[in-house]
Amino acid sequence: MLARALLLCAALALCRAANPCCSNPCQNQGVCMSIGFDQYRCDCTRTGFYGENCSTPEFLTRIKLFLKPTPNTVHYILTHFKGVWNIVNNIPFLRNVIMKYVLTSRSHLIESPPTYNVDYGYKSWEAFSNLSYYTRALPPVADDCPTPMGVKGKKELPDSKEIVEKFLLRRKFIPDPQGTNMMFAFFAQHFTHQFFKTDHKRGPAFTKGLGHGVDLSHIYGETLDRQHKLRLFKDGKMKYQVIDGEVYPPTVKDTQVEMIYPPHIPEHLRFAVGQEVFGLVPGLMMYATIWLREHNRVCDVLKQEHPEWDDERLFQTSRLILIGETIKIVIEDYVQHLSGYYFKLKFDPELLFNQQFQYQNRIAAEFNTLYHWHPLLPDTLQIDDQEYNFQQFIYNNSILLEHGLTQFVESFSRQIAGRVAGGRNVPAAVQQVAKASIDQSRQMKYQSLNEYRKRFRLKPYASFEELTGERNFFFFKDFIYLFDREYYPEGHLRDNVIEHLKALKDLLNEKIKLAVGATLI
Repeated sequence: MLARALLLCAALALCRAANPCCSNPCQNQGVCMSIGFDQYRCDCTRTGFYGENCSTPEFLTRIKLFLKPTPNTVHYILTHFKGVWNIVNNIPFLRNVIMKYVLTSRSHLIESPPTYNVDYGYKSWEAFSNLSYYTRALPPVADDCPTPMGVKGKKELPDSKEIVEKFLLRRKFIPDPQGTNMMFAFFAQHFTHQFFKTDHKRGPAFTKGLGHGVDLSHIYGETLDRQHKLRLFKDGKMKYQVIDGEVYPPTVKDTQVEMIYPPHIPEHLRFAVGQEVFGLVPGLMMYATIWLREHNRVCDVLKQEHPEWDDERLFQTSRLILIGETIKIVIEDYVQHLSGYYFKLKFDPELLFNQQFQYQNRIAAEFNTLYHWHPLLPDTLQIDDQEYNFQQFIYNNSILLEHGLTQFVESFSRQIAGRVAGGRNVPAAVQQVAKASIDQSRQMKYQSLNEYRKRFRLKPYASFEELTGERNFFFFKDFIYLFDREYYPEGHLRDNVIEHLKALKDLLNEKIKLAVGATLI
């Protein structure tokens, strides 16, 4: 009887034993492998480190670490010394050498082939081959860990609604300190929806964007059937309609393309484009209209240069040209603005010819989560001399027709967007989206922000005050330490966009890699 009781106690203790890898003992990207129920081994292969926890640098690694500047130092150099960078930018050889280094060094920070997904925190064929998953920069926290953050923090995370209300919800509109405008904001939303296509029926870890890159499927459609419904099949062009002398997308009725519109939207305002959600706000339809007009313009140019080409060749060539135009804008304007660099980024695929470069791309779930930039949205949208609140703006393509494309572009170019990071700037109209992002992050079992900082060779934050840079947030430190710096809310509390990007390097890395890869393959 006593032996049976002891055996039962031992079994219960074994069940309660935590996975030894929950504490993330392996440093410097070493892989933790459990041995039995209470032991682990760190695989330090190709990390440049050795020892029980991969914490001791090899000789060559010591030299590299001594000579190589820290990410913070590199960022400081690139965002200061404007006069020096003006000289570098005007010397083609130097600019090309530095740009080549930017492309290769950034891409090397990303695991390729992809390593993990939400269901596989270890190497597996499924994580590599199943494109319906978003990949992961870090494996998910194991199910048998004692806390949601592994071993740190309490077992119950704070209510996500309370987090949004205390730390993220806007009190007063805070303009972006870099002068980011609303054209940038809507470009970001429009551009990223070609590869951020979460399959909500399956869950936040899954994507319907199986291309995982820049293919302009948000313009041409994800499937061949949708593409064909949007095509005119004459001179390579896309279908369109002319309203008051201006070209706009065709209607759902004329194309039979599925779009998401509320039942009360009139048929003549149900525009049909490549992405089914772009009817949500006129800012997205603005960019859809711009790219529709550009595609058909390029077709006219090609038709004049090559009258012998048939419709299919004109269409396919125009699509390739628009992909190139998009990537050039993304690297030389969009990422340039995000980076804050004085060094001028450059799109030139030939820089990587004859170089070892992994062109395959997979979109990371963390990349998708961090891209929730709803604080960019101001309290009202100013178009010409009229103001529209969020409720007046959504699903209202009549605003685009009323003001016209030119006035839209001019107005949004003038209007300053909100500050993304720093906290307390999410508009009340989209606070449920912020809450859903936190809930989905927990569902996908993200590791803490500090673990991601270590993954990208950044110094972990020692305190919440250090993270935010503001003492007034320190009042809530006890509340925050309950969850040991959750990935999503913490990633949006840093005090400016540049620091926000530095917290997860693959935001820039994925952007450059998927852009270059899409053009060269």
